[in-house]
Amino acid sequence: MDKIVILTGAGISAESGLGTFRDKGGIWTRYPLEDVATPEGFARNPALVHDFYNQRRAQAAQAQPNAAHEALGRLQAEYAGDVVIVTQNVDALHEAGGARGVLHMHGQLAHALCNACGHRWDAPAAMAPADPCPACGHPETRPDVVWFGEMPYHMDEIWAHLSDADLFAAIGTSGNVYPAAAFVQEAAAAGAHTVELNLAPSLTVSDFAETRLGPATEIVPRWVDAVLSGRA
Repeated sequence: MDKIVILTGAGISAESGLGTFRDKGGIWTRYPLEDVATPEGFARNPALVHDFYNQRRAQAAQAQPNAAHEALGRLQAEYAGDVVIVTQNVDALHEAGGARGVLHMHGQLAHALCNACGHRWDAPAAMAPADPCPACGHPETRPDVVWFGEMPYHMDEIWAHLSDADLFAAIGTSGNVYPAAAFVQEAAAAGAHTVELNLAPSLTVSDFAETRLGPATEIVPRWVDAVLSGRA
């Protein structure tokens, strides 16, 4: 196989201590999504949104890559063909696990964005509504993450990779959010073998040719070993 395209979701980072959106007691459960993950919520109460993402940024800074992240880094390093990693996650655990060129379709907690001029820069540990943009000076800074109702990043590049994939794998995704939930259909239509690796079946499990269930730290390294040995 020449090209592998991998989509990862919150499930791959859960064992690093970063909870999924629906974990009981997690950060997401204490904030209504419409208040902290939409442009409208930011317009209503930017201080609340910054507080939410400051917490997420602090949590992510303490997290360490797990065996699943490291296995994908090893796959990129050792596979003879191309391995493209697309993630819905806004943490940097793929990079910490050795991956390179990761396409963060939902942005990154470690980056800041100016609503006024579009400038991007490395985010400080804590952001506030009055923070000026280092490029234009306007106090219009926000986390460089994609909120509900906004267009994900890198979509033209991602669709192109999917149309050229020989193997597509989705790891730790729920199948709830589009356009990512449609990636398996796009890859399958292009002739790729498709596999889901998840703790439990996703909403799109029936679209996959193969399913492997279990904790990401167990099933992803085994799958990577199988791919590298030609047994996948």
